[in-house]
Amino acid sequence: MTEEPRPTLEAVAARAGVSRATVSRVVNGDPGVREVLAEKVRHAVDELGYVPNRAARSLVTRRHDAVAVVIAEPETRVFADPFFALQLRGISKELTSHDVQLVLLLTEGRDDHERVGRYLAGGHVDGALVFSLHLDDPLPGIIRRAGVPTVFGGRPGWPQPGPDEPAAPYVDCDNRGGAREAVRHLVGLGRTRIAHITGALDQTSAVDRLDGFRDALGDVDERLVAEGDFTPAGGERAMRELLARVPELDAVFAANDLTASGALRVLREQGRRVPDDVAVIGFDDMLAVAEQTEPPLTSVRQDIEEMGRLMARMLLRGRSGEDPAAGAAAGVVLPTSLVRRASA
Repeated sequence: MTEEPRPTLEAVAARAGVSRATVSRVVNGDPGVREVLAEKVRHAVDELGYVPNRAARSLVTRRHDAVAVVIAEPETRVFADPFFALQLRGISKELTSHDVQLVLLLTEGRDDHERVGRYLAGGHVDGALVFSLHLDDPLPGIIRRAGVPTVFGGRPGWPQPGPDEPAAPYVDCDNRGGAREAVRHLVGLGRTRIAHITGALDQTSAVDRLDGFRDALGDVDERLVAEGDFTPAGGERAMRELLARVPELDAVFAANDLTASGALRVLREQGRRVPDDVAVIGFDDMLAVAEQTEPPLTSVRQDIEEMGRLMARMLLRGRSGEDPAAGAAAGVVLPTSLVRRASA
């Protein structure tokens, strides 16, 4: 059985009764074609099942209709943490609505950084969305040298460009304000020995949440601060440290929901009732975690999926020649809100 040849641009032009150039302009989304002709072309495309040749189109448009999503974490972390799934879902929805492909790139070491740099500089994608960066990460410099449009997830913690260069656009949530609200809620419950389990302090989100904790309390007993790493295991380790140092603590603000889930396990093991003995608040409000803990977790909500969509939207706006941060500063910071459940 012979395979039927794929319909060509010429076949679409013949079916629509227009020139090949007109079909090309409509298929590539170029303006300047009268709507009545454009509708004829779209109808012929649907009838024939024409699929544009992306490689050929990229030669004309200088666009690849693909965007790299670079996550500066190993795959074991990315696929275990629902935060990344939510952000990727938002990015994917926005890119798909514009018929743009997502290319996922993960980094685990220096060799991966070089690989990502070579890929981005090789002209395979129209831009990059980058998140979960660490303060000593070489990726921002590598990406800048690659010369691709970029939007970052999270407030940049690395040196910004010079005064004559545009600042890198980014999307973040109000980490500091959300942390303040969480701790003030605990104070309002009458808690007086409030501890904080931080995230990885080489990431700006963790630093901002620690600053918000300090804002709300003023003078902080440093014994009540323990460093975590945004994982359940890190939350368990830090919770054990805190109980050993200050057994009379009566509240914990954890840097994210996964950390809080680890802390809850340790409190349960050690016979501490939540919230009667120790109130607990997380950050992120990831339903897959917050509604499954025992008891259900009070958490600071950030719209993770919307952050992903907004990152992609800003990048696509820049690809179209607009200012990616039009109508705002280079950074867009989304609000947070406290979602109250049984843990506090």
